[in-house]
Amino acid sequence: MKSELASNRAKERALEAYLLSSAKLGNERAMAQLVRLLSPVMMRHATRLTGDTEQAKGMVQAAWADIFRSLDTVKNPEAIRAFALQIVTRKVAAVIRAKQKERSLKTALTDEHQDVGQPLGEIAADAYSVRKAINQLSKDHQAILALFYLEDMTTSEVAAALNIPVGTVKTRLMHARSNLRAILEGSNHGKN
Repeated sequence: MKSELASNRAKERALEAYLLSSAKLGNERAMAQLVRLLSPVMMRHATRLTGDTEQAKGMVQAAWADIFRSLDTVKNPEAIRAFALQIVTRKVAAVIRAKQKERSLKTALTDEHQDVGQPLGEIAADAYSVRKAINQLSKDHQAILALFYLEDMTTSEVAAALNIPVGTVKTRLMHARSNLRAILEGSNHGKN
């Protein structure tokens, strides 16, 4: 069973490599067949990352435009599948970044018009303490906290942006919170 599956994968990779080589030479039929062969894989990947089938369709179409523009840069023809999925991931990450900028702008505009209810000096001191504590964390934990809390990304969006599994994001987020809490509690004990 495993050898049959491996044999089928090898045949698929060989076909993809052949189609890529033909497409590089301008064979439009090979390009069309490559699209038919890889689009379902790309679509599943984009849908997993975005959670939205319609948005995923747009990502895949945009990815194909980039793939055809950069066919000559694919050195290993058997890596076309990985190359295609990497481009889809980049497209999704770009959309996520654009959404985050929009959210940040909306949040900034909304925050300007809200009454905080806490003296500004206390807020600034608390913010400074938190920033100082975050700077003591590892770079991975800093990135996770920044994307999740400061950029208001979901765990799926963070995973796509950092190109890591959602489970890894959740684990790092849990450890980052725990470490941050320990640092802040340690600094609060020193003040009292």
